[in-house]
Amino acid sequence: MAMYRDHLPTLDGGTFLTDAGLETDLIFNHGVPIPEFAAHTLLPDPSGRAALTRYLEGFLTLARDTGSGFVLDTQTWKAHPHWAEDLGQSLDELRAANLAAVDFALGLRDKFAGNTGPILINGLIGPRGDAYAPDDIIPASAAQAYHGEQIGWLAETDADMVTALTFTQSSEAIGTVRAAVAVGLPIVVSFTLETDGCLPTGQPLGEAIAEVDAATDGAAAYFMVNCAHPDHFPAGLGDLDNAHRIRGLRCNASRASHAELDAAETLDDGDPQDFAQGYQALRGVLPSLTVFGGCCGSDLRHVTAVARLLQS
Repeated sequence: MAMYRDHLPTLDGGTFLTDAGLETDLIFNHGVPIPEFAAHTLLPDPSGRAALTRYLEGFLTLARDTGSGFVLDTQTWKAHPHWAEDLGQSLDELRAANLAAVDFALGLRDKFAGNTGPILINGLIGPRGDAYAPDDIIPASAAQAYHGEQIGWLAETDADMVTALTFTQSSEAIGTVRAAVAVGLPIVVSFTLETDGCLPTGQPLGEAIAEVDAATDGAAAYFMVNCAHPDHFPAGLGDLDNAHRIRGLRCNASRASHAELDAAETLDDGDPQDFAQGYQALRGVLPSLTVFGGCCGSDLRHVTAVARLLQS
């Protein structure tokens, strides 16, 4: 049985950590190749699985040492049909990868059962296309049918929740929320932001949240923001009518634009302390924030700096 599917502890306040930029950290800092940025491909390989274990154990240890809860992601961000051809995997293989990723996460949770904060198993769902620049606008109905397949696989497991991570458009998020509701899985929506504080489609963040909530009767547990540096958040964000719906941050370490990051041949990991100070400032204007992690370019150093600063 899923431990927290009936009620997410992240809705009750406190501090919850996530991991950081798994793919960029393993590839650039540890020399671990990840085909197509699809981390689920590491699980069947003993060395890849060991690298994932070391990576996630660092964050779970940080959560233990700081008394924080932890949202433990599965490596399923690209384990859905859009990437099947690129990865040379069948639908049956992708389904098996989703189930295996949840089992892997459950094993890690068991290993850190002594943590004082809750550990939630979170099934990651990536967008149907590029996380920085959408290939097409996906209608809500098409998104519901498409993402419903992977969400159905995850619903068979003991995952506590799912997160639509790095989503670039509100219509795709609407369909994904509806698909999760249909199978009784709590869902979080995390939107990619550009340097101007808007989604890659140009839609302001507050407007996107309002559109998703209006179309789904507020069914998403909460919203998050990813792939933006803390400096990229728009002024007045805390004054939005729906600012209380934003509960999590997974920011990029770099201040560079997505186009600049795509073209870069080296990793820009920014400054962990500066990164943490940005989170502290955002917590001052978004008091509902409870979930703190990282995205591209960030690693354990960045999340450690955030956790320590929020404790002070």
